[in-house]
Amino acid sequence: MENIHHPFFLNMKKLLPIFLVLLFLLTACAPKEKQVLTIFAAGSLMQPFQQLEEAFEAENPDVDVQMEFHGSIQVMRRVTDLHRELDLVATADQSLLPMLMYATNNPETGEPYANWYLSMATNTITIAYTEKSKYADEVSAHNWFEILSRDDVRVGISDPRFDAMGYRTFMAFALATDFYSDSSIFGNFVHGQFKYPIRLKTEGENISIIIPEIVETREDSHLVVRGSSIALNSLLESGEIDYAFEYVSVANQLGFETVKLPPEFGLNDPKLEEYYNRVTVELDFQRFASVEPIFTAEQIRYGLTIPTNAPQPELAIRFIEFLYGPKGQQIMKDNWQPLFIPAQVNQPENLPAELKEFFGL
Repeated sequence: MENIHHPFFLNMKKLLPIFLVLLFLLTACAPKEKQVLTIFAAGSLMQPFQQLEEAFEAENPDVDVQMEFHGSIQVMRRVTDLHRELDLVATADQSLLPMLMYATNNPETGEPYANWYLSMATNTITIAYTEKSKYADEVSAHNWFEILSRDDVRVGISDPRFDAMGYRTFMAFALATDFYSDSSIFGNFVHGQFKYPIRLKTEGENISIIIPEIVETREDSHLVVRGSSIALNSLLESGEIDYAFEYVSVANQLGFETVKLPPEFGLNDPKLEEYYNRVTVELDFQRFASVEPIFTAEQIRYGLTIPTNAPQPELAIRFIEFLYGPKGQQIMKDNWQPLFIPAQVNQPENLPAELKEFFGL
């Protein structure tokens, strides 16, 4: 048996308390694994939400906010069709939430993917361009549809199958056609541009825009289609396109020139809701697993909800409280997209108890 009185063992006995203290300090000081908050949002929310992420993490060092930005319909499909477990979803079209998330049940629980939402903010359709764009010194609120239909003008639009700005672009053209009583306005913009035509159908005062399953431009088309409106920004900055349909908030954030459209086309006036509602966009194919969406023109309203299968609902509630707090409101205001205050809630009876208390409901 080894001699436990050997100097080596005696020294180890003396050093043991020091080793234990060091081990405790190392364990206590080791960085703890952060909780992950996963947010998917419409691309037009990228700049303000990235600023919110930075400010929220500064006040909540235990949280790692991970965000992705897509076209609004793609955001919804991540939940309803691909069954992604997200903590918070924000869309540029609040009507997508009841249309898709209320109406689609989670196969694991049999419950809808959502049963409430916050009507978060509004926006306005605009046409963004730069000083280098063709006819930049000529374009106005009165002739934009004529200039954007010229063969030598490159125009960027987002795909109406994936992105709210995509179908709102065609709504704006249809409303202009109606407002000016000029059926050529819509036709001049789309005629001969797509391999499979986008059609306009009228029934009395109602106008339907029919989108085919494949939205693909012809080789000689002067239109450029991308999956979301934010994908057009770099093309506009580089001069690859002359004009792009965008939201006013995004155009202002990026410093683009803009065409201020009349409210009849800008989809920003609640007093014109009945006028807007005459126009719908229909997808002429089965886009979603369980519903056939028809998009109705209305005032632009963004929507925000916590899916019923969110992995971290408490963190999502904390983020919403931050968003509607002083710092969050200021960030949204600074990005030309102020929140609706007081908060507007769809189906408030289903709102989490913490948010009911926070909003005083």
